[in-house]
Amino acid sequence: MKDKVLDIAKRRGFIWGPSPNIYSGGVSGFYDWGPLGKLLKNKVESIIRKTFSSYNFWEVECPTIMPKSVWEASGHYENFTDPITKCLKCKLTYRADDLIKELYPKEKVDGLNEEQLTKLIEKKQIKCPKCKSSLSDVNTYNLMMKTTVGSNTEAFLRPETATTTYLLYPEYYRFFRTKLPFGVFQIGKAYRNEISPRQHVLRTREFTQAEAQLFILPDQEKDFDKFKEIEKEKLPLMPYGKTRKITSLKQAISKKLIKKEAYAYCIYIAYEIAKQLFDESKIRLRQHNPKEMSHYADDAWDLEIETERFGWFEVCGIHDRTGYDLKRHSEFARIKLEKPANILEIAFGLERPTYSLLETAFKEDKIRSWLQFPLGLSPIDVAIFPLVKKDKLPEKAKEVFTQVERDFVAIYDEAGSIGKMYRRMDEIGTTLTCTIDHQTLKDNTVTLREITSMQQIRVKVEDLNDIIKKILTKELEFKKAGKLI
Repeated sequence: MKDKVLDIAKRRGFIWGPSPNIYSGGVSGFYDWGPLGKLLKNKVESIIRKTFSSYNFWEVECPTIMPKSVWEASGHYENFTDPITKCLKCKLTYRADDLIKELYPKEKVDGLNEEQLTKLIEKKQIKCPKCKSSLSDVNTYNLMMKTTVGSNTEAFLRPETATTTYLLYPEYYRFFRTKLPFGVFQIGKAYRNEISPRQHVLRTREFTQAEAQLFILPDQEKDFDKFKEIEKEKLPLMPYGKTRKITSLKQAISKKLIKKEAYAYCIYIAYEIAKQLFDESKIRLRQHNPKEMSHYADDAWDLEIETERFGWFEVCGIHDRTGYDLKRHSEFARIKLEKPANILEIAFGLERPTYSLLETAFKEDKIRSWLQFPLGLSPIDVAIFPLVKKDKLPEKAKEVFTQVERDFVAIYDEAGSIGKMYRRMDEIGTTLTCTIDHQTLKDNTVTLREITSMQQIRVKVEDLNDIIKKILTKELEFKKAGKLI
C-alpha cells in the first residue's frame, strides 16, 4: 500500500521531489507540494488556524532569519544537535538514533547519549546501509542553517517558529493590557540542516510549523479557570512507561499523570485539532521519557498518528517550557520584564499531518482505488461534468460550475468518458461529482455522486450549493439529500 500512496502522490500532483528534480534528481530533504497537495495542506492549516483562534490565541508573523545572539540565548547555537555516525568507507553520514530505529523498531533509543548509541550500534553489529562497511563512533552535529545579513553579520535561519514568537513578549504584554494569561500563535517556515533526511516529507530540511504559545504566570497553571470546561473530555493518553488508555483529563490531573490544569488544557487543544483530521483510533498522546526532555522542560507529550508506512510518529509536541525562554532572552538582551511568564507550547508541523491524511485516506478494492478524506478535507470538494460533449450539455455544465465555484473548491472536466472521469476524481479524493445530463435541460436537476458509496442522488440546480455545504459539514447525510437513483 505504501508504494501505491507515494505513486498517487507523485502522479496526481500531491507531492513531488526531492527538489529540484530536474537537476540530477534533486537534494534530499526538500519537496514540492503540487496543486492538489497544496490544497490539502491549506485545509490542514485552516483547521489549525481556526482551532487556535477559537481558543483565543492571536496570530502573529515574524522574520525567519535572526542574528547569532538570538540563537545563543535560546540555546540552539550550542545545543541544537543530532547524533550522527559516518561510514568509514563510503563516507555517507546517518542520524544514529534514526538508523537504529529503522533497523530495530522496538529498540528504545530515545534519551541515549553518543556513547550509549555507539555501544548499541556495535552490539547490534549495524553496518552502513549502502556499502555494508563499519560505522564511526557517534558524535553530534549542529542543525542550524547559517547565512549572512548585509556584508558581515552572522545570522541563522530559524529552526522553529517558537523562538521568534517569544521575542515579542514585551509588546504582547502591552497589547493584552498587562493581563495574563494570553495566547499567540505563528504559522510559517522553519529550517533544519538534517544530516540524512530519509522519511519522505516527514523529515525535511525546510518545513512549515504552526506553533501556539500560552504565556501564563506560575500561580495560574495549576488552578486554571478554563480547565473546568474540558475536564470531562477523554483522551488516549500514554504516560511514560505505560500503555495507551482512554482517560478523562480530570482523572489525569487527580492521578498526577498531568501536573497542571493549564498544561492539560493545551494537550486537549492539540487533540481537538487531531480529531478533525484523523480517526480517534489512530491517535495517541505519548509522554516523553524524562531523559528525552530538554533540561528546562517540566513536561512534554507528543501527539502521534499511526500509519502503515511509518508506524506511530509525532505530528505535534506539547511542551511545558517553564520560564526558561523569557529568562534567557531577557538576560541576553539586558532588559527587565515587568512580569515574566512561563510558556506552554503546542507545536504542529504541517507536512506530517498532511502526509498522514493522504496515507490514511487511501482505500482500494477489486474495482478501484480512491482517497477517502474526512468530509470537508478533500483537496477538491466537487467536480462538474457534462455527460457528453454535445447537445449543449457542456454549456449548461459550465453554468453550474460557475455557480458552485463561488462557494467551494471545484473543477470542471469534460475529457473522456463519464466512467474515466469518475475514476480520476476517485483517485484524488474528490468527495462529490456532479453530472449534467439531458434530463438537466428538461427539469434543471443534476446527479450528485458520493465517492465512498458511489451512490447517486438527483437534486435541483438551485439547491445544489446548499446541499453540498450541508453534506460537507455533516449537517445532512448524503442519501437523504436527494432522490436516490
